[in-house]
Amino acid sequence: MKDELYVEAKIENMNMVQDFICDRIKDCSVSIQNQIGLVIDEIFSNIANYAYNPTVGSALIRIAVLDDDITLEFEDDGIPYNPLETEDPDITLDLDERAIGGLGIFLVKDIMDYMEYRHEDNKNILTIRKRFKED
Repeated sequence: MKDELYVEAKIENMNMVQDFICDRIKDCSVSIQNQIGLVIDEIFSNIANYAYNPTVGSALIRIAVLDDDITLEFEDDGIPYNPLETEDPDITLDLDERAIGGLGIFLVKDIMDYMEYRHEDNKNILTIRKRFKED
């Protein structure tokens, strides 16, 4: 199954994005649904808060649910940004010693099984995949 949602990249549309994706993964375990929910929150909020700042643009979210994995693709034509180049935070440091930022993308990298970023046709395209069945 492959489906897509085109929305304004505004934080007020987060629930619409969450509902769109959660409706398509409702047969997955609650654990997978919660993990995907966290990932959606992080990726879409980054697009809404930073891709077009100070203006507002759009985001295209695609989902494909196959026999054993979920693939999500987030596309925007905002400021080029490769989240995979973000340095992972040092989680061994005390909270007051850590640099601000980067923890959300770190969690997404940890949760998902595959991530790929590309910038083509002036668009940021982040593809992420999560397996939900064991081999």
